[in-house]
Amino acid sequence: MPDRIRSLISATILIFIAFTSMTRLAAQDAPKSDDPEARPPVTQADVQIVQRARQILDSPSKWNRADSRDCPADATTFSLYCALEKATNEITGKFEHRGAAMQEARFVIDEIAPNRKNYHHRLMDYNNDPATTFANVKTFFRKLQDRIAARLKEQSQSGQK
Repeated sequence: MPDRIRSLISATILIFIAFTSMTRLAAQDAPKSDDPEARPPVTQADVQIVQRARQILDSPSKWNRADSRDCPADATTFSLYCALEKATNEITGKFEHRGAAMQEARFVIDEIAPNRKNYHHRLMDYNNDPATTFANVKTFFRKLQDRIAARLKEQSQSGQK
């Protein structure tokens, strides 16, 4: 009996070590899904997402100035984040926090927001910043669409998807 127990314990330890090694390797190979500087390739769908988000947030009366990044399905007002989330869901059927349109939106804010260094969440904090006006929101969407279109053109010229 002791030999059988030792064999069972040894087999269990070997299985545990193999599982732990595979898990560690898989974690190393996994993409860093919450990298704030990630730059996934853009697609034509990203242009459509921005166009749709502009439609969703097309008047000051639809603008939610108190963003919490909680985007209820039945909302009638929208922050920048929620307009982009809703548009992404409508266009692609699946929202990705670090998707190309969302990331490019963050980079636009890096360029245009005078208070950027004080922001913890770029989209939410820019949206909620008392200095941000609806005219700024319109400029933000225009710059975002231009930026994605330029990246799309750049990718096609360099042979990327």
